[in-house]
Amino acid sequence: MNVWNNESLIKVLKEDSVVVMPTDTLYGIVGRARNISVVDRIYELRKRALQKPCIILIGSIDELEKFSIILSAEQKTALKKYWPAEAPASAGPPEPTSIIFDCPDDRFSYLHRGTKTLAFRLPASKELRKLVLKTGPLIAPSANMEGELPAQNIAEAKKYFGDAVDLYVDVGEIKGQASKIIKLQKDGTTQILRP
Repeated sequence: MNVWNNESLIKVLKEDSVVVMPTDTLYGIVGRARNISVVDRIYELRKRALQKPCIILIGSIDELEKFSIILSAEQKTALKKYWPAEAPASAGPPEPTSIIFDCPDDRFSYLHRGTKTLAFRLPASKELRKLVLKTGPLIAPSANMEGELPAQNIAEAKKYFGDAVDLYVDVGEIKGQASKIIKLQKDGTTQILRP
């Protein structure tokens, strides 16, 4: 069963709703990254520290440009190692990796929270990438309160958020783990921030 090609889920997200749904790692509390009020609502629901940026899911590498991020040739080469759509199929799916880029554009301060950096992940799942291409980039922190354990099922997510989210997408238990986080500089050098 592919929950991500569900037209009603896509419609709800496009209407700027907040949804608890499976991502490529864990259940996430998800909404459109280019809508300030959606982003603010997710921060409020999670009681997330306001200075901490969230990871943004993208459907293709080209979507980075929507956030004023223009990749250098060295960055494009480095990305092939980490992001599945860019990696050779023979290598098998790499582990989910979120990559931090510099984003000095103040229009996105509601996302980068003054850090002037943004973290993105291009999911290995083609179906999830297709959903994100239809909805637009999605802010997708794990479905939990700040400092609490990520919800592994919808019952746990409902204990955190109750009726405050617009939709829950239930796929049973998810015992995934958070993605690896890497900072990727313009010269192609990387620094691992979360292994």
